[in-house]
Amino acid sequence: MRKNRKNDELREIKFTKDFTKHALGSVLVEFGDTKVITTASVEEGKPKWMDKEDPRGWVTAEYSLLPSSTNTRCQRERTKISGRTQEIQRLIGRSLRACVDLEKMPDITITIDADVIQADGGTRTASICGGFLALKIAVEKLLKNGKLKENPIIEPVAAISAGIVEDEVRLDLNYEEDSHARVDSNVVLTKSGKIIEFQTTAEGEPYTFDKMIEIFNVAKSGIEKIIKLYDLV
Repeated sequence: MRKNRKNDELREIKFTKDFTKHALGSVLVEFGDTKVITTASVEEGKPKWMDKEDPRGWVTAEYSLLPSSTNTRCQRERTKISGRTQEIQRLIGRSLRACVDLEKMPDITITIDADVIQADGGTRTASICGGFLALKIAVEKLLKNGKLKENPIIEPVAAISAGIVEDEVRLDLNYEEDSHARVDSNVVLTKSGKIIEFQTTAEGEPYTFDKMIEIFNVAKSGIEKIIKLYDLV
């Protein structure tokens, strides 16, 4: 199932900058066979629900699985999105807002789109990593053209999956591992180690506190490696 990869080893990760032409920031992110196109689009103004006197800008996210991204064709969500999609969009959005000072981007809305072109586990965590890089690229361009006066990014953020498969704690689960996992986790951290999300669910038997700490620690180690890869993009 894991072939030659160690339990605490990430899949091969690749970030391709400026993957699309029109978005202000874009990145193709690859975690093994999971591939996601992430883009950052910028609009002047803020969401209608925000108070006009609110000094903040906003960062939001949309997520989708393309029909041929999975082994059986999934339907396009044209008029109503599923609960799963809503959950993932909210996770991506709050993860990216957590690393941004919104008051430093007044009257600007940045939308991160994460479109999964091939799914093999960890699509939401890959979307957060690629989404952060697309956001960073967009912010750098806004600073260069004078649309932003200060850099709103506080520190990098990254995410990874982990879990217990065959009684072993494993990092960065692919689809086969995820579908057999006894415990499934998604972890989102800042570069300084602050926790944005630590969601862990037992799919069968309950698990121990010691295993929870082991899952967190292996995920933290993986996230530290991912953030180091950002510097190469």
